[in-house]
Amino acid sequence: MSATKLSRGQRARATAIATVLYPLLAMLGASFRWRVDGLEHYDAIHTRGQEPIFAFWHGRILPATCFWRRRGITVMTSENFDGEWIGQIIESFGYETARGSTSHGGSRALVQLRRDIHAGKAAGFTVDGPRGPAYTVQPGAIWLASLTGSPILPFHIEADRYWSVRSWDRTQVPKPFSRVAVAIGEPIVVPGRADAEALEVSRLSVEQRLNALVERTRVMASSR
Repeated sequence: MSATKLSRGQRARATAIATVLYPLLAMLGASFRWRVDGLEHYDAIHTRGQEPIFAFWHGRILPATCFWRRRGITVMTSENFDGEWIGQIIESFGYETARGSTSHGGSRALVQLRRDIHAGKAAGFTVDGPRGPAYTVQPGAIWLASLTGSPILPFHIEADRYWSVRSWDRTQVPKPFSRVAVAIGEPIVVPGRADAEALEVSRLSVEQRLNALVERTRVMASSR
């Protein structure tokens, strides 16, 4: 169901959920003790006058939202009821949203993301979302990078103490005052007008780099 087709009651409930959850999540995020490695890769992209396409695993949405807040990044959110309240929370953290997913409305959302990148905004992708399989990169971010010339910037986040949700992506919710490690990898440039073979090579490269960042953040989060 599209967000535009939600009933008035559904929109009201979504707003109520977002109104309650946003301050709680903002307070939780403010308590995190961040450890960051690789921020120079992000800075280098800006120095070249570009904006990145952030790529990360779906199970790290919450800490990623807290870390990259207030940077005007556009992210894709689903058009259903859950996507509505999640989108409102994300917007409260200073993001912009493109409504759609790989299963519905994705082409329209990619058009908006492409337009926003050309307007000087970054984009963010949970590259194994919205339904998985977990830790398998889907092609959306790869297509967008090929169309726009923006580099893909992979990153991963891991906390030393967290709750884990029983979902396909094993969503991680860092506990208050936990140590949260962020590892940002080297950018990946996808060739323009890439054919299917080149797109697959880039997709595998993003997947491999993200998996390597998982191991790095686990060491960072656990070390004293």
